Amino acid sequence: MSEKITAETRTEFGKGAARRIRRDNKVPAVIYGHGNEPIHVTLPGHSTMMALKHGGVNALLELDIEGTTQLALTKQVQVDPIKRVLEHIDFVAVVKGEKVTVEVPVHLNGEAARETLVVTETSTIQLEAEATHIPEFVEVDIEGAKAGTQIHASDLKLPPGSVLLLDADTLIVNITEMQSQASLDAELEEAEAEAGIERDESENDVDEVGAQDSTEAPAAE
Repeated sequence: MSEKITAETRTEFGKGAARRIRRDNKVPAVIYGHGNEPIHVTLPGHSTMMALKHGGVNALLELDIEGTTQLALTKQVQVDPIKRVLEHIDFVAVVKGEKVTVEVPVHLNGEAARETLVVTETSTIQLEAEATHIPEFVEVDIEGAKAGTQIHASDLKLPPGSVLLLDADTLIVNITEMQSQASLDAELEEAEAEAGIERDESENDVDEVGAQDSTEAPAAE
């Protein structure tokens, strides 16, 4: 679903003009695409921010530009790193029914079996979807998944009308058995040995003495 926003055409450009726009709680933006000249507009700050939060990384806005409606797909958003306010937005002009290529985040749902480690190997996937039906995310169910479970791109359940533009064998989620500290220490020692790294005897002695001291009761005076 697209969010409706009233936009104003913009004739002033440059850093000074952009600062003045932002001081009025508005956002400078530009719309590219369909072989037309870029359209420079000004958007209301608060309602635009809410629309982007609601629509996600591929938010689709229905811009009313002086009585003309233009569907605009969000492509790049610049945010002030300190104030966290919108600084500038780049859009791509689209039309209803048009197919677009987008990057969609992967969301995990549920909890895997106990004593497992869940690794998201691919956090976003590339899809082709109709401009007005872009999924906000693709959900992956890992509830109760055991160690050894691997979820590939071919296993994803995509919304109707979406086409995966990713190799079917791409690993999305990998669930492995959680390693114990002893196993991690053994791997570290093996890696050090292969690299020709030798621990100082003094370090081993300190470790052993520390372990003995911790088990001995303090002597009575």
